[in-house]
Amino acid sequence: MPLTDVALISMPWAIFNRPSVQLGSLKGYLQQECDTISVRCLHPYLDVAAAIGFDRYRLIAQSPWAAEALYCGLLFPEMQKSAETVFYNSMQKKFGGSYSKLCTLLKQQQCDWMQLQDFSDCRLIGFSVCFSQLPASIYAAQEIKKKWPEIPIVFGGSTCTPSLGRSLLTLFPEIDFVIFGEGEQPLKELFVHLTEQGPLSCPAILSRNVSRDRHAQSPTEEIHDLLSLPLAEYDDYFQHIREKKLDFIPVLPVEFSRGCWWNKCSFCNLNLQWHGYRFKKAEQMLTEIRTLLSRYQCVDFTFCDNALPVKESDIFFAEIARSGLDLRFFGEIRTLKNGSTYRQYRKGGLNSVQIGIEALSDSLLGRMRKGTTVMDNIAAMKFALEAGMTLDGNLILEFPGATSEEVQETLCILDKVLPFRPLTSATFFLGHGSPICCNPQEYGIKAITCHPTNTKLYPPDILKQMDMLIKSYRGDRTIQAKQWRVVRNKIADWQAFHAQRKNPAIPALAYRDGGSFLIIRQERPGKRPLNHRLKGLSRKIYLACQAPVRKKELLAQFSQVTKEQLSAFLTDLERKNLMFCDTDSCLALAVKTP
Repeated sequence: MPLTDVALISMPWAIFNRPSVQLGSLKGYLQQECDTISVRCLHPYLDVAAAIGFDRYRLIAQSPWAAEALYCGLLFPEMQKSAETVFYNSMQKKFGGSYSKLCTLLKQQQCDWMQLQDFSDCRLIGFSVCFSQLPASIYAAQEIKKKWPEIPIVFGGSTCTPSLGRSLLTLFPEIDFVIFGEGEQPLKELFVHLTEQGPLSCPAILSRNVSRDRHAQSPTEEIHDLLSLPLAEYDDYFQHIREKKLDFIPVLPVEFSRGCWWNKCSFCNLNLQWHGYRFKKAEQMLTEIRTLLSRYQCVDFTFCDNALPVKESDIFFAEIARSGLDLRFFGEIRTLKNGSTYRQYRKGGLNSVQIGIEALSDSLLGRMRKGTTVMDNIAAMKFALEAGMTLDGNLILEFPGATSEEVQETLCILDKVLPFRPLTSATFFLGHGSPICCNPQEYGIKAITCHPTNTKLYPPDILKQMDMLIKSYRGDRTIQAKQWRVVRNKIADWQAFHAQRKNPAIPALAYRDGGSFLIIRQERPGKRPLNHRLKGLSRKIYLACQAPVRKKELLAQFSQVTKEQLSAFLTDLERKNLMFCDTDSCLALAVKTP
């Protein structure tokens, strides 16, 4: 095995059919900045996925609590019984295997992996710790330290906030350093410090040997110009796939931007590692895609961005569409105002999006500081369906301080969005560092507490010293759980309706235009479809509402209609769930039959 200066490791439960963008980016940067350095990226999650089966691995990776419960059972044997309960409750019968047998398999797999490694010449070992990777990373770090106690180990990644980082150094002696925030420059400085015995002055690096007070309010070190970053390097991942003869075609992660250009949502803590929003030019992103396409021969890509940059995305997807390449992309976006933009992005390969819907109540969206309205959200759901995009989104239930009126508004809107792709119920959790967590009194929160699930995974003496990313609170939690139960049930019915549809290729609410009339076909749960016919002026008004339009603009366009007549017409269509109206605007809900 060739000499390795730095070994970078990504543990379960990273998505198995993607190389780690964190490791790839760090390797590319270190090799660009240090000419002679040798960096090796290791992906043990691939071995775990192969050992337990790709489908089983995917199920566990999609359930964060279940994922943590497995390695917490190995890391803390005294917690195995309660961790087992967490596992089964989280999987909700979707996983037919035995928790104890799976833990035994993971333990054996870690042992087998260790026997294949030789870190004797390594100067530094780093773990990228993101969602659900903390217990697995600690467990692996302990095993490595037993065999190579002299090699420094550093933790970094989105999970490693300054407060959690300090507690990790206190509680787990196998961890020597923690990097918080963006990792490229601090990791380089740490390597130089260890190899050349220079000073360790980077404020983003935590160490037992450096005063903790110095880091209390220190900013992270970020790369301001993303143009200076090299392409992420995924050679080690693909070599692993070839050696183990794993039979799948990977999806390649790419970065268009870092941070979030909105960054105001009151519940969000996804941008703790970023300070400010930075993005690449479309030309640079196009060059990266072409290079990755040629180097790794993959045609599926996922943007890791929290929010794609709008103007540069316009250029990027238009150019991909002109190229004629059959590429597919996933990306997280905020609601776009025009259906034409969704169609253009879809032509450019953006076939799957995640949009932060979060709520279907205007007052609730206001307290969440989403900067969007119910009309924006419904239009996004319609436009995505119309463009042939798969839209994934969440509805946050049990938001602190939510009123019964907001629950009822949500229930009413769920009737309107029934034809569109169902959203997923997401129970509110208090995220460390989020605006709500920093200003709990504004949301009626009386006290911030440890999340009850964490108490079943981590020993009490350890948990009380760990400032975890997911917290709980005392306030109106019981009231919220009770009043949102009806919404949770209705979302389940919505999902069941779409799962049982006989022809999902045709929208559940679709129209065909006969020139002088429209025929709208409306599917309903447990009932025969309805057919509605709109003629003449009614047809013209409905077609004029295919995108959100102000009522006063409709009155100006159709001057032969009085305000009272228009209001009566729109009210009738709303009653039939063919139209959505707010105070000022309206939107036709039927999608043109493809």
